[in-house]
Amino acid sequence: MRKSLKALLAVLVLVMALALCACSKGDGTIKVGVVNNPPSESGYREANVKDMEKVFSKENGYELKTAYSLKNDEQLQAAQGFITEGVDYLLISAAETTGWDEVLKKAKEAGIKVYLFDRMINVDESLYEAAVVSDMAAEGETAVNWLLSQNLDTYNVIHIQGAMGSDAQIGRTGALDAQFASGKMNKVVQQTATWDEAEAKKIVESVINSGEDFNVIYAENDGMAKGAVAALDENGITHGVGGKVIVMGFDCNKWALRELLAQKWNYDGQCSPFQAQIISDLIKGKKTTTTKKIINEEKGFDATTLTQADIDTYGLGE
Repeated sequence: MRKSLKALLAVLVLVMALALCACSKGDGTIKVGVVNNPPSESGYREANVKDMEKVFSKENGYELKTAYSLKNDEQLQAAQGFITEGVDYLLISAAETTGWDEVLKKAKEAGIKVYLFDRMINVDESLYEAAVVSDMAAEGETAVNWLLSQNLDTYNVIHIQGAMGSDAQIGRTGALDAQFASGKMNKVVQQTATWDEAEAKKIVESVINSGEDFNVIYAENDGMAKGAVAALDENGITHGVGGKVIVMGFDCNKWALRELLAQKWNYDGQCSPFQAQIISDLIKGKKTTTTKKIINEEKGFDATTLTQADIDTYGLGE
């Protein structure tokens, strides 16, 4: 009788264990909600999105939910949706630096841990675990210092900005604004193309049609630099090493670095899109940090010193 009872209890324990496994999926899946800009924004963003999808995959123990928008209000709504769904972690690359306080407070109240990636936002650091980001201000300073080192007699600059209010735009604009304010450089035009190639082309075409003189194009991503160059080519204006116009971009897509290698562009600033593995290691306890901000180290590349090995090592895409 006693043996039968023990056997029955063993069966009951096994059934309960199986039921618990069925309820919790039994695989320790970590639910992650990612709020990001769309991959169509740029080559950088496409690489960033692919990196997130690769690292936060089912094979690596994650259930990934994603939301993409260039509009801050749509991103905020998506983040709130992930909080309601009950994700374990919320990862954010914000379209704008402001407006995130309330959503992040709700995430904290719900026990959801937040990581920032790619860009900083203006919130109290107690509202997120860590930020794995580029130092956008340093990117701008590196680029502008390189431009100053060219020792031009005059600097007449077409400044094509990214999406206004984004961390990338603010950082890459800041150093150049300081030069405009000091009088060392002249602002021919300063206008946003919202990361868009076609809009950048229109901006440069407008300046050409106005007859204003310029010798520098400072575009805050590679796509906009490409659009600017298309306008120059259509109007027979030389550019790159030995040309009339210095061309500067950011992000280091391989196709853009090839333009440098051919000396059709002059400078490209690196912006690393690979933050996912660092965040995954933090989530799984494989990595610890004593600081809230983890900075990706980045370079700036000059057309006269760039090598194919640099393209192979640092270039994004194919």
